[in-house]
Amino acid sequence: MPNKSRFLRVPVEPFAVAPDLAADEMLARMEKVSFQGRNLATARRIWEKMLGDNCTIFLGMAGALSAGGMRLIAAHLLEHRYVDCLVSTGANLYHDLHETRGRRHYVGSPRENDAALQADHIDRVYDTYASEDEFVDNDEWIAAFVLTLERRPYTSREFLYKLGEHLWEETGAPGILTAAYRAAVPIFCPAIADSSIGMGLSQARHRDATAGHVDVIGDIIESANIVIRHPRTASVVLGGGTPKNFINQASVQAEFYDDRVGGHRYALQIVTDVPHFGGASGSSLEEAQSWGKLATDAEQVTVQADVTVALPILVSALAASARAPLAARKPRRFDISGPIMAVDGRPFPQARFEARGT
Repeated sequence: MPNKSRFLRVPVEPFAVAPDLAADEMLARMEKVSFQGRNLATARRIWEKMLGDNCTIFLGMAGALSAGGMRLIAAHLLEHRYVDCLVSTGANLYHDLHETRGRRHYVGSPRENDAALQADHIDRVYDTYASEDEFVDNDEWIAAFVLTLERRPYTSREFLYKLGEHLWEETGAPGILTAAYRAAVPIFCPAIADSSIGMGLSQARHRDATAGHVDVIGDIIESANIVIRHPRTASVVLGGGTPKNFINQASVQAEFYDDRVGGHRYALQIVTDVPHFGGASGSSLEEAQSWGKLATDAEQVTVQADVTVALPILVSALAASARAPLAARKPRRFDISGPIMAVDGRPFPQARFEARGT
C-alpha cells in the first residue's frame, strides 16, 4: 500500500454525543471536527495561551451584546481578569447601565409590527424589546450625573470609571460598568457620541455649556501608552466595529513611538462579517498583519459565528480549563480614578506618548 500523503495525517473525529459533557470537554472534542466548530475550539486554546504569556489582553465588544444577554459574561471576564482592558461601543455600555439600574430587555420577535411597537414606545433590537420611556429616564439620569462632575475634559476612560463608580454606589448590582470599576479595568469608548450615553452627555451640555466634554484623543494616547509600557499584547474581538480598529490602532500608534511593539502576539475574533466587502469589521487577521496591527508570527483565529452562540460556550469552557493560568496570572494594576492613568504604580506622561527612553 503506498504511503499516505503528508496532508492526510490527522483524521476528523465525528462528534459523539454524551449527555453530561461539560463545555471544556465539548470544545476539546471539537478540536477535531471542522469549520467554525474547530475554530471555536482553537480560540479557547489561544486565549489560554494569552493568559499564560504575560500579555496585556484587550477585549473589544461591538454590536448589541448587552441587549442580547451577554453583559454578565463580559462582567465575569473583567472581574476575574481574563482581560486587562475593554474597548466597547457606547450601546453595549448603555444597555448594561439599563439593566444594572434594574430595567430589563424582553424576548420579542423580528416579525412584530414595528408601527405598533413605536406607538407603544417599544424599541426593537432584532428579536429583543426595551422600553423607550425607560431609555429616556436613563438619558436624564446620565445627564444629571454628568452635571455633578467637575467642569473639565475627561477621557472616556476616566468618565466611564466615574460612571461605573456612581452606578455601583447607587445600585450595588453586577454589570460591565460596575465590574470594571471594582476591578479597576479601564474601559475606552472611542465612539461614545454614537450612543445614548453620548445623548445623556449632550443633554448635560444643553443645560451647562461647560459640562459633558469627553476627550477621545486622550483615549488614543492612553491606549497606545498601555501598549508602549508592556509591548506584549493580545486582542479578543467580539463583533468587529469601532472597538476592533481602536485596539489595533493602539498597537500601530504605539509602534510610532517605540519600535519594540511589533503588533499583537495573539488575536482571536468572533465575527459575522466577511472580508470581501472591504469593511473593517469583517477584515481578516492576516490583513491586519499588513498594517503592523498583528505580529507576522502571531497565533490567531477567526470564528465566523454569532457571538451569542459562541461566547457562552467559549467562556464556560475557559472557566473550567483556564483555572491554572488564571490563578498564576499577574494582571496589570491600573490606577484609572483620575485624569492621569497609571500602570503598576507608574503614571503615564500627561497628554503625550511615553516615547522609548522616557
